[in-house]
Amino acid sequence: MKGTRTAFDAVDVPFPATDLRLTPWRCPSRRPTCDREGTDMTVLDRFRLDDRVAIVTGASSGVGVGFARALAEAGADVVLAARREDRLGPTRALVEKAGRRALGVRTDVSDPEDCTALVDAAMAEFGRVDILVNNAGIGTAYPATRETPEQFRQVIDINLNGCFWMAQACGRVMQPGSSIINISSVLALTTADLPQAAYAASKSGLLGLTRDLAQQWTGRKGIRVNAIAPGFFRSEMTDQYPEGYIDSQLGRVLVGRTGDPEELAAALVFLAGDAAAYVTGTTLPVDGGMLTS
Repeated sequence: MKGTRTAFDAVDVPFPATDLRLTPWRCPSRRPTCDREGTDMTVLDRFRLDDRVAIVTGASSGVGVGFARALAEAGADVVLAARREDRLGPTRALVEKAGRRALGVRTDVSDPEDCTALVDAAMAEFGRVDILVNNAGIGTAYPATRETPEQFRQVIDINLNGCFWMAQACGRVMQPGSSIINISSVLALTTADLPQAAYAASKSGLLGLTRDLAQQWTGRKGIRVNAIAPGFFRSEMTDQYPEGYIDSQLGRVLVGRTGDPEELAAALVFLAGDAAAYVTGTTLPVDGGMLTS
């Protein structure tokens, strides 16, 4: 096969000219075995995100606000992205209250140019991007026989395509040790009595995207890619559910209640930092045991 071009040439994956099998590049983790003073790191040190830079999409409301605050409390500066830039003020205040810097950027993740501009703004302000939280999303509930092409495409464009455009833009500048976390849903893995074909398809597709980006980038670029599948957490999106709907589903939740946004944010901080340095390509359900039941 020497001298023959293959599909791998297009993605710049190195392999021997006589062997088409990929040879993973085992990059060193960004995590040191000790701190700058030579003291061994503790377990809790591995959860710190000191001086890293995180991008959070969908940061103007709901769990995105909690994600931004938690990342800042763990030591990261945070770039806040949302279509409604005027609503980023309270989230910015939470980040700054935690002693970290914040930058707000109006972003429509369904537009690849907006995603590139967001990453460019982060690089101009902070000089690096270490963490991407793909949180922006919308939810709809239309019977499949009545859902219009426009309604279906809008959900896919934001929930799935937008995550890819953001990951692509960040993947071009991220250094080894970086982390991408895609916010999927338990509805990627089960159903919950509402007609949500577009939403379920978008969140299921996100799990496939997570696995593929992990196998492309973790070995070659040192970027870990994981997903979180939240269960029921009250948010602006769940406020649109029919009255009593969430309560009707709690019988499937082993914990017997909706989740606290801080519980979801704690899982995010774990995946973002060195505590999860050996975790990639996986989906972490944070659902109170809903999938188990």
